[in-house]
Amino acid sequence: MAYDRELAFIYLNPAKIIYGENTVNDVGIEVGELGCSKAFVITDPGVVEAGLTERVVKALGGKHAGTYDEVVQDSGHHIINQAAEAVRKSGADCLVSIGGGSVIDTAKAVSILLKSGGQIGDYTGFQMLSKPQAPHVAIPTTSGTGSEVTNCAVIKDWDRNQKQLLGSDYIIPNTAILDPTLTTGLPPMLTATTGMDAMSHAVEAIHTMNHEPIMDALGLHAVGLIMENLPKCVEDGSDLVARGQQLIASTIAGMAFGGSKVGLAHAIAHSLGGLFEVPHGLANSIILPHVIMFNLDECADIYAMIARAMGTDTKGLSDMEAGEAAGNALWDLTKKLGIPQKLSEAGVPEDGLEAVADMSMSDGAIVYNPKIVMDSADILDILKKAY
Repeated sequence: MAYDRELAFIYLNPAKIIYGENTVNDVGIEVGELGCSKAFVITDPGVVEAGLTERVVKALGGKHAGTYDEVVQDSGHHIINQAAEAVRKSGADCLVSIGGGSVIDTAKAVSILLKSGGQIGDYTGFQMLSKPQAPHVAIPTTSGTGSEVTNCAVIKDWDRNQKQLLGSDYIIPNTAILDPTLTTGLPPMLTATTGMDAMSHAVEAIHTMNHEPIMDALGLHAVGLIMENLPKCVEDGSDLVARGQQLIASTIAGMAFGGSKVGLAHAIAHSLGGLFEVPHGLANSIILPHVIMFNLDECADIYAMIARAMGTDTKGLSDMEAGEAAGNALWDLTKKLGIPQKLSEAGVPEDGLEAVADMSMSDGAIVYNPKIVMDSADILDILKKAY
């Protein structure tokens, strides 16, 4: 791919990544490697019910200082405050998060309050911190968000029904433990939608205004891994090889977008989640192909490259035709996975589309989109096509 601008970039990802079956058993060792002696576990009720939290607590042994297990989807300020207070009372010097993106993002936010104090709303925005936060070992149980290696956390302001972004290089978890045995119990639909969240991270990392060769390489490899392995994970949740490859794809997609950011698809998905509680992976899955078609005239060559990474035969096609094929390949994939393809199937009221469009215009992700969004009418048109 030709870069039509002078390249200058910084690539940073300091997280230590540990991959392998049953590597969750090493969490106590990793806490010790961080120079810590007491770890506080942050998780959610579903992870507890699945028996996964128990595995972490057992592996921590005497290093376990306590557990907060009340994180919910779209974690809010009050949950973060409750968890931070529980950690303070425990005397822990390290956080261990086990769960999906909401759990890991909650732990990131808690790490800020433990080290920097104040209210979490004080840190909304990018690079608002000036020092490392509390040590954090992240253990994902879904293969979608990539939060275990990113410098961002998404927190919902429940009073305003709006998702907020916190971005700082100081909240990247110190260690990420990728254990595919923790993902085998994930239900098929949740496997599919979280997997499509990872796909949206990979695609948007490649097409943003910030993209560069390292992030492109990571994103393109993630695209290929997801196309090959996500259907296998949905068909047979016990396939540890496919589960492992999808988990790796999610992490490297996170490494990609952590640097180059995301774009319009995420801006819309954040707004759909904030206003109508559409799960993030589902929102991205529905919107991403439409955003590709919207951006196509601006970066057809990029989408042609993505189409090839998907395994699409683009021989003899123009970049525009190949880029369109990438969007069609995503529709074919979501259809194969059984994911709803319309916002009307996701509980979004038609008379709420205008509010989603307006909120999306103020989302931080929109500024990185390769095609400038001039007006909320552009977004409303995308939403109507997706409805």
